[in-house]
Amino acid sequence: MSQALQFYEKKILADKEFPIQLVMNKSGNRERYFTMHWHEQIELHYVLRGRTRIRLEQEDALGGQGDLIICNSNILHEGFNEGVNGDPAMETMVVIFSMGDFSRELADKNIIFRSLICQDPRIRSLMLQICREYEEKELGYRLACKGMLLQLVTYLVRHYAAEMLSERGGARRLERLERLNKVYQYIESHFTEPVTNKELAALVHVSQGRFEHLFKESAGMAPLQYVNEIRLEKAMNLLKKGGSTVTEVADAVGFSDYNHFGRLFKRRFACTPGEVEENSRIV
Repeated sequence: MSQALQFYEKKILADKEFPIQLVMNKSGNRERYFTMHWHEQIELHYVLRGRTRIRLEQEDALGGQGDLIICNSNILHEGFNEGVNGDPAMETMVVIFSMGDFSRELADKNIIFRSLICQDPRIRSLMLQICREYEEKELGYRLACKGMLLQLVTYLVRHYAAEMLSERGGARRLERLERLNKVYQYIESHFTEPVTNKELAALVHVSQGRFEHLFKESAGMAPLQYVNEIRLEKAMNLLKKGGSTVTEVADAVGFSDYNHFGRLFKRRFACTPGEVEENSRIV
């Protein structure tokens, strides 16, 4: 998935015969391996190895090997490799699809699935079969994947449907996401500068208090906390590239208080900026 911040990610599943996107996500470091975004499709993450944490608006879903994390449609989500017992290797099978391509009856019900399903043997069997077919790509593999996904969707609908949104509820969720799109784009373009809640609220023409509530409801954190998350991710990337001191990197991403930067960085990545800088020199 693209590492550039894309709040809304347009998915085009144009193949009528196979309206599914299959992706193998691999990560070898404790890091954010895909950035925050949303789309109309449902996104399934089956953990093949390691441990992943996917932030779903105000909820964090932590899944280990054999677990399934579901990102429902029109939900902000981003993923982090959490590692297991010092082993940072992580691998997930991602399946993206639109319910409307499989069943208009089910699509009209606006089903919201449970976000985390742990160690279900039926799900494990189907996901591993889909994974095997996708990797081997023998004749008819797309038909086989589609058939097993239909079985999986039916099973999820019958056993793991958490709620059904009204048409009005679904429209409200989509409107909120589209409204905040401008804010996320602004943060991506101006994170190196001082950013205030007041100026962010002005972008969407609401009071500061209302904006802070809307943003936290959508992103699962306060606006300025999110700005710092972006700065820390950019800082990590710069430090890994090498060629800059910790002070230069802190300045470049918008931190004026270097001690504060160091504390936030260690809390976020469980290591100091200096340690990352030193490792980049060794490599």
